[in-house]
Amino acid sequence: MPSDLHYLSLDEVARRLKARKLSSVELTESMLDRIATVDSSLKSYATVTADRALADAARLDAEAVSGTWRGPLHGVPIAVKDLCNTAGVATAAGMDIHRGNVPSRDATVVTRLKQAGAVILGKLQMTEGAYGAHHPNIPAPLNPWNAAYWTGSSSSGSGAATAAGLCFASLGSDTGGSIRFPSTMNGLSGLKPTWGRVSRAGVFPLAESLDHVGPMTRSALDAAIVLGVIAGADPEDSTSVGVLVPDYAASIDQGVRGRRIGIATNMQGLDEDARRALDGAVDALRTAGATVVDVTLPEGFDQGARDWVPLCAVEAVVAHEATYPSRAAEYGPVLAALLDQGRRLAATDLAKMQLRRAALTGELNRLLASVDLLLMPVMARAVWSTAALQAAGRDPETVAARLRYTAPFDLSGHPTLTLPGGMTPDGVPVGFQIVGKAFDEALILAAGHAYQRETDWHTKRPPL
Repeated sequence: MPSDLHYLSLDEVARRLKARKLSSVELTESMLDRIATVDSSLKSYATVTADRALADAARLDAEAVSGTWRGPLHGVPIAVKDLCNTAGVATAAGMDIHRGNVPSRDATVVTRLKQAGAVILGKLQMTEGAYGAHHPNIPAPLNPWNAAYWTGSSSSGSGAATAAGLCFASLGSDTGGSIRFPSTMNGLSGLKPTWGRVSRAGVFPLAESLDHVGPMTRSALDAAIVLGVIAGADPEDSTSVGVLVPDYAASIDQGVRGRRIGIATNMQGLDEDARRALDGAVDALRTAGATVVDVTLPEGFDQGARDWVPLCAVEAVVAHEATYPSRAAEYGPVLAALLDQGRRLAATDLAKMQLRRAALTGELNRLLASVDLLLMPVMARAVWSTAALQAAGRDPETVAARLRYTAPFDLSGHPTLTLPGGMTPDGVPVGFQIVGKAFDEALILAAGHAYQRETDWHTKRPPL
């Protein structure tokens, strides 16, 4: 078996499995061995379900031999963020207080992955309650490219494990940037779907009107394959939307020829690495046939980033009302501070922010009506070392600046695809976003695939 099997794309592994050049048991054993070797220092997994994974792999191999093929995830080992309920397996959501929480039912996204034949290797570590910091009692995952750098929050384990070859894809969640931050910091292709495109039933909430669940993978094509499995209306989630789910992988070769892609002239404070990644994306997409045009971000864009924290805070209070403040001493300081802020928020201030949110959503809809897609940075400062992040602190303006290019699209619910687009001198990946119209994931995935046909950043792997 090739020594670098763990770094293959999901699509390539799926083709080898279907051709019976590889068995799911062999593949799963190989991945579990790598997790045992690498993750002792990386700390990306909260729980590894080795026995279950091997039993599932054996069953799926038997199905394949008998002629049953469930699709491109059949026999492929993946992992899910530890806020997705898994029947009989602890789901702690990064919280010390929930270490003993063992759900009796799977989250809908986990059920759909299993029905599609995925082998679930385990649960991936995350920040406490999916907010901005890990609980003090739980080790934070390390960045596999450079341990001195941020891994991203809150889907930190998903980012580290997928980049390090400890699963072939993962699920993350994004409330203010938590698919996009770990995707850019770990060199992944991460998709935040349209709000309502993917069910949140059985997923521990941070802020329900802002939470999105989506795939974190090594290519746009891999993201398309996973999204095609998890997307769609769900009777268990009344906010999921019954918009037709296309075959994303089948349409990914449509390309961007003749498409208009907007890039904002009023972006602020981009460092050289962020600007270089965007410039490279412009060049590659023009080569692929797109027309890139100047646009202006709406007036309420920056205010949206500032409003995000208090809006998130007040919804988080609802999510934690059973245990906070009654068990406040068991919470970490960052999540506790967020909940205290939410409890103090005045009703009139909340109403004003909700009105501004509605206005921003309308402004972004109008902007996207003038183009097919938007190109955006993930962060103005392309990468953060852990030391720099700690030194920056968590005052409102600092947090808003970091969220400036991510949080507005959680407020509006528009889909975004983060792609790797460069590397810093310290060997840390740099990413950018492609933003699309609501429920137009097929086009942003096709654009991402077109970009990745022109570049090779997504083929880079950390030296582990």
